[in-house]
Amino acid sequence: MSLQLSPEATSTAGVLLLSLLAVEWGGAFLIRVAQGDVEATDLQRRLYRAGHAHAGVLVTLGLLTVLLTEATDLTGLLAQVARSGVPIAAILMSGGFFLAAAGRGRTRARPAGLALVTVGALFLAVGAGTLGVALLIT
Repeated sequence: MSLQLSPEATSTAGVLLLSLLAVEWGGAFLIRVAQGDVEATDLQRRLYRAGHAHAGVLVTLGLLTVLLTEATDLTGLLAQVARSGVPIAAILMSGGFFLAAAGRGRTRARPAGLALVTVGALFLAVGAGTLGVALLIT
């Protein structure tokens, strides 16, 4: 069985696979935090873990949404939303968690970081919702 991907799907999947290198780098950072090599408060450790976990899970889910979008009749903007909503959420949500933790000795999350997490969650909902509906009606 051969799977023919659109050029948009191919490029999105390629970028997502390469982005896993950044997630891997984040894992190395978390190891340094866990070993005490990087000074971090309890809040920062929790936010770092949340950012790393969201990045890994959402990039992986993003690869799946690329493939599943190809199985629908979506075209144009709706296809782009279905294909890219989850990957954009991966960037915004993980970045938001790290931004919320930024700053030496931080014990309260930065509001701008939490706002970014919220915007990312909206992209996740719109992208996954668009794809889910498209799959049900295809």
